Amino acid sequence: MTDRILPFEGIHNFRDYGGYRADGGTLRRGQFWRSAHHKVATDPDLSGVTDLGLSAIIDLRGDGERAAHPCRRAPGFSVPVLWNEGETAGLAPHIEAAGGGLSSPEDVHRRMLETYADMPFRPALLGAMRLYFRALADAEAGTLVHCVAGKDRTGLAVALFHTLMGVHDDDILEDYLLTNSAGRVDARIAEGAQMLRAAYGAKMTDDAIRALMSVHPSYLERAFTEIMARHGSLEAYARDMLGVDEAMVERIRARALS
Repeated sequence: MTDRILPFEGIHNFRDYGGYRADGGTLRRGQFWRSAHHKVATDPDLSGVTDLGLSAIIDLRGDGERAAHPCRRAPGFSVPVLWNEGETAGLAPHIEAAGGGLSSPEDVHRRMLETYADMPFRPALLGAMRLYFRALADAEAGTLVHCVAGKDRTGLAVALFHTLMGVHDDDILEDYLLTNSAGRVDARIAEGAQMLRAAYGAKMTDDAIRALMSVHPSYLERAFTEIMARHGSLEAYARDMLGVDEAMVERIRARALS
């Protein structure tokens, strides 16, 4: 799995989520990228992003997050960046979860489950995910999707994509959990700790912060369970809430598979 990860210095959790077996073939490598935000990207990082030859970047963050943490871009940057107006999570889900006075990993786990139960139905995030799937259907080259940490909103969007492409459940979960080991994990957690303590004070323990900056199988399971309870299936949710009907799935599949 480590060959999926690009070792950028200032863009965390940057990785290729292609390469998995799917219905009718294998997802192409080098076409499907995901990451955290690019606010502290270095010049070499930006050159590396340019070298990917992207046709679109989908930013799942909300208005406030984009204003507070603008992404750096390379000179001459011209790749379309797509986002939806509004607040897609109020705060990043892991930061929002911290607002509950969390003091232990157990508190974090409970609050993140609550966050994931609600996340698939937030209107602004639904709009952002519609842009993501349209970009996948229309892309002439690679795409990059990101949020703040590249783990919750991005993790949900990518898991839905993998599901619609027919990727095996084990591979979907493996890709989701790669956040916990991808790239410079300690640096990513330290950056998250600075943001969390600035927002909620210095009382958060190191263990609670590490838990907030990680993902757990039960989080994605909770989101999918809530989706299926309301819509019957992930496919029906994608159709009814994201506008991803069978025709769009086939357009994406035609571009995505080798």
